[in-house]
Amino acid sequence: MRQVRMLAPAALALGAAGLSVTAGLAAAPAEAADGPGLRVYPATAEPGATVTVNTAACAADGAADGDASAVGAGAFTLAPSAHEEEVIGQFQVPASAQPGTYEIRASCPSGAEATGDLVLSLAGAGEAVHPRGHVQSGVGGALGPDPVQITAGVAALAVAAAGGTWLLHRRAHATGF
Repeated sequence: MRQVRMLAPAALALGAAGLSVTAGLAAAPAEAADGPGLRVYPATAEPGATVTVNTAACAADGAADGDASAVGAGAFTLAPSAHEEEVIGQFQVPASAQPGTYEIRASCPSGAEATGDLVLSLAGAGEAVHPRGHVQSGVGGALGPDPVQITAGVAALAVAAAGGTWLLHRRAHATGF
């Protein structure tokens, strides 16, 4: 019985938290309903790629001014698309652009604005990378194999082999074999 009383305040706290989370979720769609956003295709691009954006925010105006200066592409124009309820435009990401997330904007003549994010990744991030150059296995120096070190190593092995043979020969004579 005592456990039930201890759990009741915890259950009330969870219930209150659940209500506040639910209230927050109910408010989220109202904020999103302020206006349509700017859709960016592809959402993740590489430097040098052509990016297409479209929005329904400026459909009534029939045009919009795009701004991709955050990524270094500058201004571009959005015009009516085949879908009459949207305007569409394109820009090219500069080859010198750095990876990151950039905000792209569209401003309508009526004063409405739409924004969307472009994620810029490294060029070739999805492609297989093939190794090039020499294998760094520890053999040789920075400029290649050193003939002096190789000769010294071979000489050390030869001395060790000769010494081992001499010791085995000496032991065999000492034991009478």
